Amino acid sequence: MGALPVFRWRLAPDGYATRRQLRAQGLRPGGQDVAAQLERPRRRRGPLVAYLYRVDLAVPVRPMTPARRAALAKANAARRFCPVCRRDAGYVIPTSLGTCVPCAYPDPHEGPEGSTQ
Repeated sequence: MGALPVFRWRLAPDGYATRRQLRAQGLRPGGQDVAAQLERPRRRRGPLVAYLYRVDLAVPVRPMTPARRAALAKANAARRFCPVCRRDAGYVIPTSLGTCVPCAYPDPHEGPEGSTQ
């Protein structure tokens, strides 16, 4: 990345924005390279770094089409589906478990039908 301008935290000049700031304005970087970076010093570790993009080179966010909206809904629904019990868990299944919580941690006091013995 060569010689990027480095600014202290909260001291970047106008005309630069992070990805999140661009998104809040309805913009995206649009293929431009990182223009500068912010550094926030920390005591025991290296500094936090945020990359900045030029606002004047940013392009508008692509609009959400009905097909993209349907694909996103389908993908989110798949994240709620438990592969073991084949039910909608009602929440996004953690990738660390891979299954819904009842399947990952079965209650030893319950019988096969879920009734207490």
